[in-house]
Amino acid sequence: MRGVRLREDPARGFILLAPERVLTANPTAVEVLKRCDGERTVTQIVDELAVTFSADRERVAGDVEALLADLAAKRMVSL
Repeated sequence: MRGVRLREDPARGFILLAPERVLTANPTAVEVLKRCDGERTVTQIVDELAVTFSADRERVAGDVEALLADLAAKRMVSL
């Protein structure tokens, strides 16, 4: 979304900054959000994460989709 940025904060780790909002991102969310570049599809992000972490693709897909849906509901990402 416009105006939302992923930043590394020395005190809190990675955070999502948005107008009038700050959310702390856990390590899993950071890996997903780093790949949200406007060019990769959700499928590509899932495939990359499954390979990178040698994880079950279906489980990764469920986690990624849930995270992105939650962030979209908070208007932090646009799908």
